Amino acid sequence: MSKITVIIPTLDEEENVGACLAALNGQSGPLEVIVADGGSSDRTVAIAAQTPGVRVVHAPRGRATQMNAGAAAATGEILWFVHADGRPPAGAAPAIRDALARDGVSGGAFRFALAGHGWGYRVVEWGVRRRCCLFHLPYGDQGIFLRRETFDAVGGYRDTPLFEDLYLVRALRRRGHVITLDETMPTSPRRCARDGILRTVMRNQALLLAEWLGGSPGRLAHWRQRDVGAGFTPARLARRIAGLLHGRG
Repeated sequence: MSKITVIIPTLDEEENVGACLAALNGQSGPLEVIVADGGSSDRTVAIAAQTPGVRVVHAPRGRATQMNAGAAAATGEILWFVHADGRPPAGAAPAIRDALARDGVSGGAFRFALAGHGWGYRVVEWGVRRRCCLFHLPYGDQGIFLRRETFDAVGGYRDTPLFEDLYLVRALRRRGHVITLDETMPTSPRRCARDGILRTVMRNQALLLAEWLGGSPGRLAHWRQRDVGAGFTPARLARRIAGLLHGRG
């Protein structure tokens, strides 16, 4: 039976990491858990270190860098990347093993769900599920998994401040099928709650469009950070996308 290494990148996640680790208890088969911390200033590392069976590795801040560091320390044949605010479902480990045993499957993820009430969250879930169904393009908050040999073959996560999951999944699609399992992995709706559902969705889609048009991840990450800090409006980012189209991005 293949060993699964769970890799959880963290940065000041003391409110979430404990519940995430607890949700991994009881998974069947050999399982290794690595928390890859990017320099937390709260109790994240202490909580992880006090959890039986959890190993902590330290890496420079940056989700891609941290996940690559976790992968470098992993001993499992399967890598499963889980965000700290996600809640891995019961029975996830055998579902992952079964999925990767299928012919032609290069990787996969779980069905997207937001751990919150309200019709707006259900609309977001529906949109993500349509994206996964039509384009086979899950993102990191869905718990991406793949074989270790595949991860090494595609060069791991690209060291970029934005779209690291997008680039990995694109590489996986060139090597086979990327599937979305029926089991859901609830994730925190904290960004939607902070910025508003419509604003969050429009910002994400605008950034994806800008990337498709050729915007660099570094510049787009700067756009996102500045717009969030200044009070994001879709019109502001639309003007920046227009600037990119005219060569001023």
